[in-house]
Amino acid sequence: MLLTISTTAAPATDLGYLLHKHPGKAQTFGVSVGEAHVFYPEATPERCTAALLLEVDSIALVRGHKRTASEGFALAQYVNDRPYAASSMLASALGKVFRSAMSGRCDARPELPQRSIPLALHLPVVPTSGGVAPVTALFEPLGWRVEATPIPLDPQRPEWGNSRYVDLHLTGTLRLADALTHLYVLLPVLDGSKHYWVTTDEVDKLLRAGETWLSAHPARETILRRYLGNRHTLVQSAITRLAEVDDLPPEALDNAVPADDESTAEEGPRVRLVDARREAVVAALRAERASRVVDLGCGQGALIAAMLSDASFKEIVGVDVSHRALEVAARSLHLDRMSDRARDRVSLLQSSLTYRDERIAGYDAVVLMEVIEHVDPPRLAALVRNVFRYARPAAVVVTTPNVEYNARYEGLAAGAMRHRDHRFEWTREEFHQWCEANASQSGYTVRYVSVGDNDPELGPATQLAIFTRLADVTA
Repeated sequence: MLLTISTTAAPATDLGYLLHKHPGKAQTFGVSVGEAHVFYPEATPERCTAALLLEVDSIALVRGHKRTASEGFALAQYVNDRPYAASSMLASALGKVFRSAMSGRCDARPELPQRSIPLALHLPVVPTSGGVAPVTALFEPLGWRVEATPIPLDPQRPEWGNSRYVDLHLTGTLRLADALTHLYVLLPVLDGSKHYWVTTDEVDKLLRAGETWLSAHPARETILRRYLGNRHTLVQSAITRLAEVDDLPPEALDNAVPADDESTAEEGPRVRLVDARREAVVAALRAERASRVVDLGCGQGALIAAMLSDASFKEIVGVDVSHRALEVAARSLHLDRMSDRARDRVSLLQSSLTYRDERIAGYDAVVLMEVIEHVDPPRLAALVRNVFRYARPAAVVVTTPNVEYNARYEGLAAGAMRHRDHRFEWTREEFHQWCEANASQSGYTVRYVSVGDNDPELGPATQLAIFTRLADVTA
């Protein structure tokens, strides 16, 4: 299997920094299916090309493998397209060999991964059961210009028609990290058969790789189904978790387009509500000069990741009642691969939001980002006591949906909530009443910030309140 990545961004040899592979060296890496070789056929300031050549050890793959009925005739394990057709094996090699590049990290030149650069990717043999159309449908929505040329079964016998393979060229101006994650996810989708056992970990990998683009992809359901091996339970899990990212019920994913996600050429790049909310919370914490922060109901750790990238946050504590959520957060944050210095800044705790826990007391700030609406109303008073009376931070930041804005979600039925686990969704007046009462009773002041699209009639998509403790009041 062969993949080449070319760029003409000056100086083109910066590709070596982005890939963490020196243009002057040929390197070999052991992978689960054989060996992966990285080398540079050309490396000049004007144009640079990196090649990933995967040599699959077909015999080693067969050893110890018990043939199943679906594998057909006895030689099927030996006579197949594994050595040359881009598949999940190449995707796995990408994930190992270019792991840092996929994550958008470059310690030597940290500004480089954020740049969109001209890229040309070439995969000489890509399997696809539907010809050119499925390839185009997968890559074009992501900003690629697609040139997929069908490969004939036999060039000498054109009457035999084309094979199930195409010669694929992709060109576009993108971040290299995005280009690699596109391949990582979509190559197994095109192949339609993963070459290893699909487990729940594959959902984490898929959502992590497709975090910035998968939920908006028009072929999302096909991608989920084929990447996860048509395993219904895993597909439903992925759909639910994608819905949580955009605050929509899973059944609304295909129809509802949040108004704040829409953009025009004049308005600039599209900003997802989930990103706008996270940025607003981080900005509020900075404004309060909070350096020690507790994220209550941290979920999968998205806010923690945002704070870790800002050196002003010295200590970050993620708290969630779900042990499973904390495991996912630990993997998403790559805690096991952090430097000791970075690892000392973050800790994850399992605890209930409605019970007193001395471990979260005395911090600069507590964040409840999209949390209160998941709490049964009779239990809200206990949460308020836990946060405002016992933990008693200098600041509390709370976000919650504005139910009035739901009318702008075309795919959301009247009276339906944005997420099936929401216990309630408040109007602006209801939220303000709750905030004012808590502030008055607990010795805090409160101010409000609009997040996302601020509709002149219905208000913002997300409501955000910042509570600041009064210095002369003791709870």
